[in-house]
Amino acid sequence: MSAMDPTEVFRQEASELFEVLEGALLDLGQRPDDRELVDSAFRALHTIKGSGAMFGFDKVASFTHEFETAFDRVRKGEIKPTQELISVALAAKDYIRALIEDPQSTDDIIGEAILDDLRRFVSADQPAAPVAAIAEAPPLAPAESKQAGWHLYLEFESHILRNGSNPLDLLEDLCKLGPCFVVPVTDGIPFLDEMEPEDCYLKWDVKLHAACDKDAIDDVFMFVQDEMKLTLSPLEQVEALAPLPLFQLLDEEPVPAAEMAAPVIEVAAAPVAEQPVAKAEPKSESKPEPKAEAKREERGIATVRVQAERLDELMDRVGELVIAQARLSQLAASGSDLSIKMIAEEIERLASSLRDTTMGARMVPIGSLFGRFRRLVHDLSRDLSKPVEFVTSGEDTELDKTMIECLADPLVHLIRNAIDHGIEDTATRAANGKTEQGRIELAAVHSGAQVLVTVKDNGGGLNTARIRAKAEEQGLIAAGAVLSDHEIHQFLFHPGFSTAQTISALSGRGVGMDVVKRTIENMRGSIDLSTKPGQGTTVTLRLPLTLAIIEGLLIRVGEGRYIIPLSAVEECVELTAEDERSRGRNFLNVRGNLVPFLRLRELLTASGSPDKHQKTIIISTGETRVGLVADQIIGNHQTVIKSLSKLHSDVTIFSGATILGDGTAALILDVAQLVTLAQSKVERQHISEAA
Repeated sequence: MSAMDPTEVFRQEASELFEVLEGALLDLGQRPDDRELVDSAFRALHTIKGSGAMFGFDKVASFTHEFETAFDRVRKGEIKPTQELISVALAAKDYIRALIEDPQSTDDIIGEAILDDLRRFVSADQPAAPVAAIAEAPPLAPAESKQAGWHLYLEFESHILRNGSNPLDLLEDLCKLGPCFVVPVTDGIPFLDEMEPEDCYLKWDVKLHAACDKDAIDDVFMFVQDEMKLTLSPLEQVEALAPLPLFQLLDEEPVPAAEMAAPVIEVAAAPVAEQPVAKAEPKSESKPEPKAEAKREERGIATVRVQAERLDELMDRVGELVIAQARLSQLAASGSDLSIKMIAEEIERLASSLRDTTMGARMVPIGSLFGRFRRLVHDLSRDLSKPVEFVTSGEDTELDKTMIECLADPLVHLIRNAIDHGIEDTATRAANGKTEQGRIELAAVHSGAQVLVTVKDNGGGLNTARIRAKAEEQGLIAAGAVLSDHEIHQFLFHPGFSTAQTISALSGRGVGMDVVKRTIENMRGSIDLSTKPGQGTTVTLRLPLTLAIIEGLLIRVGEGRYIIPLSAVEECVELTAEDERSRGRNFLNVRGNLVPFLRLRELLTASGSPDKHQKTIIISTGETRVGLVADQIIGNHQTVIKSLSKLHSDVTIFSGATILGDGTAALILDVAQLVTLAQSKVERQHISEAA
């Protein structure tokens, strides 16, 4: 087992930090006064800068440092983040990502242009006295301020260097607040043979001569508060001896140096648990305690980063185990040895538990996908000059990671269509009495063994007349054909179909909704489309939880055996003699409701005569119910899905295959395709009856 490339580890961690940074920047556009969002963005930037320098990404560290410097006035509360500033900051984030993921595709000129824009926005209202002048200001005399300065004792955790933080950088930032006198405390340094080169053993005693408040000092250490102990107390008066520059040792002045060493020993000997700061300012010091305690508890939750390929391989092994377990259970059932049956039942229980555990490890909150679309909505709203509010719900709903990867492109097309075609421009919305800001809702919810993902807008709804006219223009339907609104709306998923008047970068080529339909059907899902004129459109994606292992219903038709996904099965009923006689009608009376049914023997051209007592399996997708007539229902079956080869790509009624316990293969029926087939047969029957 080879170790992961450290550079690749950095790229993965940076990707997560980019999501945090982008989310914080987008939220700042809506809540510009939220200090926690500013701090979150700076924490992400600071970590990217430190880790980038540690892994040799010097350009990343340099650019991020300039980004931090330009954005510093926002952190200090001197300016508020505007939409223009947020847009430039997002562009800076994209540039940093490019520097990490594909350095060859970037150009220094682009980075300089972005930084120039940042500096221009943050310095548009620059005050006459620059903030940096504070670090160069002379020490205040006692009469000028009640607070002469601060006495700090800094003790960092030993692993701080491994996390990309440099205590010397923090001390330099501290010196910008005013003149500092810094004495390193070396009593914790071990012998050379006991020293770990990546650990930090130094502590620092600092006298800061500046009339600043405690919050300014906290800002310096805000990113490492959980990795250090800070003891802070006010200086009673300005020292008679002017403080010397940072890190200058007083070797040539032995007497003053000895005098200065005394308070260092005194502070170092003071137990940290007493927290003298709490006595000086109990009100302000008590705030960080619950947060620090909460973070310590969070660190107690152990997580391990695992490559996705290893999870896929583990899932494949579990699938093979399930197949072997099914074979063992079948052999045990055919014999009379009770001990073998007991072992088979125990292995079945363990295999089922292992399957659920492995599938749980592959489950990912869908919120990780939803977060990607905030930037998409932000950029489209800006480019199309349509104010749009983006609302998400159900982010904790879990879905197989493979499903989430496949779901990204369809959702991009749906959201782009909703903003481009669905949401009206500002003038049209005002004329219709609507709010100026449009609304896109993205939601996910569990529904049995499925996940429903909905994209809803409050735009103008679908223009059924225009869709019909376009379909007639392209020859998809005859002029004057009688079709329901639902049937007309299905033309939106036809390849090359678009109602856009002109072709643009966003729409007009008719490939978006076609991609959505094909991708969702390949995921064994279905699409529901509903609209209300003048109120908006809702697209609902019905998806299985996983593409790996499902619970299936094993049936027999003739000599062949087939699998129906159990999540689609509503109930099973017996085909009555009355239903058997109605061969031309193909409808079941299920508690007063007429349900169309398909005879699988005819559909699959099964040989031999049908069983005397045939069974009907009622399946559903969305609001549509269909019956499937089979010779026998064998029972429940754990189904390991195997994809069909490209040679069988034209066989639409099967979505895959599985291996049964006796080693034979069984095809998995595609519920969505069977429902569509049943609907078309019903329509043809209605047409023939009308004729």
